[in-house]
Parts: sequence; structure tokens; C-alpha cells
Amino acid sequence: MKVIAFERNLQGTGASRRLRIAGKTPGIVYGVGAEPQLIEVDHNALWHALKKEAFHSSILELEVAGKSQQVLLRDVQYHPFRQLVLHVDFQRVDPSKKIHTKVPLHFMNQETNPAVKLGGAIISHVLAEIEVQCLPGQLPEFIEVDLANIEAGQSLHAKDITLPAGVTLVQHVEAENPVVASAPVPAGAQAAAEGEAAAE
Repeated sequence: MKVIAFERNLQGTGASRRLRIAGKTPGIVYGVGAEPQLIEVDHNALWHALKKEAFHSSILELEVAGKSQQVLLRDVQYHPFRQLVLHVDFQRVDPSKKIHTKVPLHFMNQETNPAVKLGGAIISHVLAEIEVQCLPGQLPEFIEVDLANIEAGQSLHAKDITLPAGVTLVQHVEAENPVVASAPVPAGAQAAAEGEAAAE
């Protein structure tokens, strides 16, 4: 995805406020050996781009003053109650150096899972994204999680996910192998199943 930005020279609250009144969002580009660069982006174009999942998890082509650079979206500051982006941060990426970033999870085959259809289980999505490490060129837009075979009462962990080539899982400090999805059986469904078994 391509982002068009313009250089800005003025800093400070007043300058940022004037930019926002003019329909622009202030931002910064940093990383990979170069000095941080102050930029401004068209607010409406940015607002619509932020609604796309890929904008948050893909390598972006940022063009500033006619020069393109590869970047990742690193931070967005929103107004507490207005539909307004206050500030945006991009980080330059080096094609030869691995990056750490979060990638969204897309859950597949939930409707056809036997535990749901026959066992009364309800599949719960515990994580919406996982943190991975890879070269910029190998970064997936999203990762598919197959829920076809998760059994009633069981959980699917991060290490159970099949990752694309060149992509590795980043170890979480709080949990080495966090739960991604689980298939608990509600107490009512369990009691009904036990009642049926006893009747038989």
C-alpha cells in the first residue's frame, strides 16, 4: 500500500493544531540509520486507510518529497471522542533486517467443526493477533488459523499455528505459548449430553 506524505518544518502544539484545521495529520518517520523526519499526511486519506486491516500489518510504501521508503505503521493517536487522528508514527524498515510486529489472525472452518456441530462447544477467539519476527519481504498480511479439528474442552495455542515460510513466533514474556482459541462446552450443554448418555 502506498502513502503520500509531505515534509513539515514546524513543530509544537500550535503548528499541529493549524495542520489539523487544514485537514492534515502530523506524523514522524524514524529508524534505520536516518534522522527522524517530520511529515504531514492528508487526514481523510489516512482515516480511510486506517480502516483497512492491511494498513496496520503490511509493509507500506511511504512517499515523501518524491522519495519512496518502506515503513511499518507503529503508532496512531486518536482524539478521545471525535473522529480525528491526532498523530501517526511510521518506522523505516531495512529489507535485510528482521522486524518484530503483530499480525492479525483469521479464523477458518469454525462452522464445520464437529465439537461445535455435535458436541455443543462454543469456540472462543482469545487472541486477535500474534507477534512475529521475519524479514520485511516475508511479512504476511494475516495468518490463517484452522479451527476444523479443535476438540470440545480443548484449546489451541500459538505454537499450534502453521506459520508461513520465514516467519517465527516471538516469545511472549507473560505466556510462552498463549492460548489463541478455546472450545469450552457450556454447563447446560454438558448436562444435557450427560442426561442423554444416562438415558441410553
